[in-house]
Amino acid sequence: MDLLDPTPAPAERVFRRYEEIRNRLPSAHFPDTAIETLTLLEAVGDCDGIVLDAFGVLNVGDTPIDGAVARMAQLRALGKRLCVLTNSASHTRAEALARYQRLGFDFTRDEVVSSRDVAAARLEDVAPGATWAAIAAPGDSMADIPARVVDAMKVAGSLESADAILFLSTAQWNGAWQDRLLAALERHPRPVVVANPDLVAPREGGLSLEPGHYAHDLIDRLGLPVRFFGKPFGEAFADVALAIGMAPARLIMVGDTLHTDVLGGAAAGMKTVLVARHGLFAGHTVGDYISRSGIVPNVIAAKT
Repeated sequence: MDLLDPTPAPAERVFRRYEEIRNRLPSAHFPDTAIETLTLLEAVGDCDGIVLDAFGVLNVGDTPIDGAVARMAQLRALGKRLCVLTNSASHTRAEALARYQRLGFDFTRDEVVSSRDVAAARLEDVAPGATWAAIAAPGDSMADIPARVVDAMKVAGSLESADAILFLSTAQWNGAWQDRLLAALERHPRPVVVANPDLVAPREGGLSLEPGHYAHDLIDRLGLPVRFFGKPFGEAFADVALAIGMAPARLIMVGDTLHTDVLGGAAAGMKTVLVARHGLFAGHTVGDYISRSGIVPNVIAAKT
């Protein structure tokens, strides 16, 4: 897994890249201005359900954000329904749930929606009967995916011979593998599904490059159509609204990015909260990025 070079400022570089690919993202309407609060607790009073990004809201890498576990308990005490909507597709929902529980969170299986599940449920619609070469994390059996799947990095020649490509994780991916995939798709164009549209994710050592980063490189260099499942695309928000059992207008999306969490939530008809201190914009003044992009959350909360 590659980390984004820390110079120049990663947040600025990531922001510019999201703006470059803006035409590939959903469109939405936004409020004229955002209300500012100190914490998430003051930001969610007029909603019934809260959809939570994980990275940058609940945790950074394998470290829980200070106070986030207690905040979830406070929100439950107010009668709020909670559901995590994560673009992390490296692990199954059960594995993701176990991870959150190790970090101290009390989410149940029904309170986690993963972009991995969102994508897996739609593979047959994208390429009926296909054998998928999956770019996955080490040790991923992919037994939860209802399709014929082979490990692209273990099964020799599968990038070249499979009917379609499924991008789940960058845990083993790098520039050399990307060049190999580009060459294989140039020779033999096929459906490509990306189960994590994020360009980067916040980790303890910096920002990791995620499947969305490499997917947009494919589009730029080959012009191939790519199907994205996960925030900011609509299927993920439809699935989380179904899981939480509420109409989007009763929900508020909480995240640390403008182009995935806020844009996607607004496009789905949800109110939105941008958490400023923990994720992509940590250490930056978010108002500048909001002005430049025109992506305006309903609320800016300094911290979870």
